[in-house]
Amino acid sequence: MLNRLSGWRQSLAVYKHPRVAAMLFLGFSAGLPFPLVFSTLSAWLRDFGVDRATIGFFAWVGLTYSVKVLWAPFVDRLRLPLVGGFLGQRRSWMLLAQAGIVSGLVALSSLDPSADIGAVALVALLVAFSSATQDITIDAYRIEAVEASRQGAMAASYNLGYRAAVLVGGAGALYVADFYDWSAAYQVMASCMALGVLTALIIREPEHHRDAAVLAMESEISLRISGGAIRTGSLGRAVDWIGAAVIAPFVEFFRRNGRFAIVLLALILTFNISDRVLGIMANPFYLDVGFTKSQIASVAKIFGFVMTIVGAAMGGVLVARWGNLPTMLLAAVMLALTNLMFVLLAMAGPDIRILVFTISGDNLSAGLAGVAFIAYLSSLTNQAYTATQYALFSSLMSIVGKFISGWSGVVVEAWGYPVFFFYAASTGVPAILLILYIMRHGTPSPPVAPEEA
Repeated sequence: MLNRLSGWRQSLAVYKHPRVAAMLFLGFSAGLPFPLVFSTLSAWLRDFGVDRATIGFFAWVGLTYSVKVLWAPFVDRLRLPLVGGFLGQRRSWMLLAQAGIVSGLVALSSLDPSADIGAVALVALLVAFSSATQDITIDAYRIEAVEASRQGAMAASYNLGYRAAVLVGGAGALYVADFYDWSAAYQVMASCMALGVLTALIIREPEHHRDAAVLAMESEISLRISGGAIRTGSLGRAVDWIGAAVIAPFVEFFRRNGRFAIVLLALILTFNISDRVLGIMANPFYLDVGFTKSQIASVAKIFGFVMTIVGAAMGGVLVARWGNLPTMLLAAVMLALTNLMFVLLAMAGPDIRILVFTISGDNLSAGLAGVAFIAYLSSLTNQAYTATQYALFSSLMSIVGKFISGWSGVVVEAWGYPVFFFYAASTGVPAILLILYIMRHGTPSPPVAPEEA
């Protein structure tokens, strides 16, 4: 019994590490822009009379998060002039991305969606691009900043900060919009980014690891690109850079996992697709049913946040007890089934009790799924290519859902909300089947991490 208590104390002690604490604020900075170009933005557009089909197409702004792997190699290896040498690779890119987010949110506060829908789309795209770039740097920092034994604490701290930011960017923005206006809401959200900016200025740059095996593989790739000839000068440096920064992260992943890599990538593509398909239409649905913005903020956002944290806590326990894949299977089933709870709400109308019931199930499953999925993605990542490989995984995990969710408004307009919720639930079936397949056939060995920081 004493040994168990001692083990729990040692486990809890990992949260005292300053970089784990810093991850809470970086997670907040990462989470804040997301609702402001997704669910909160859709409520703003609907409030200004924008039709639901157009709102649905705004989901494609979020595709920026899904293609961030295209510029992740530059963030991973390209040092920014002047500030890069002073602040370091990760921090300089982090601050540049945060500057883009703040300027974009301020610009959005000055626009009228009913008259400037094109400008709103362009500025929302700027915010999403900057936010995706910030995600690349924060994910790389999270993996590089501490040793393997503290990675779980880093993920948990990040998740809590991220969820708190989604609450602020969702419920907080709705409250400000309800009591003042949407312009004030986006200005207040821009000021909240100061937490992330200050944290990026305070933290220290992490160490970057590339072992002998990685260097040998990069040399081999460079030789293959150049046809076996050793090139010098600018061309040689360009070949070496492309081989190391762009090609090597993907080669390493496929060499390590073989043909099974395709199955792993398919799971990443489909895991939380049902949640994303439903998400873009959630706030318009609440408004169309008859709930007020304050009711949405109180139940769907604040109470939903509490249930998400409960789900995340359950996820941490279940991952420790069962492992990643069994927990992901439970989460995938829950994500699909809880979508069907919205059918009852659509039939009942603005009943606050049914809203609480629906939000409880939906956010509990989302919190559980989030922790299990982050832990699984981290286990697939080689620390030699943190930014690029994790960007690949996090890009893939949303690209299909983002694309399909763009048609959500069209489905609602054509067949109504109940049919839409059945459709959203059905999109979760592929992930369930893939998890069962991986559990049956086994998973490849995890990457061998470089020497711990």
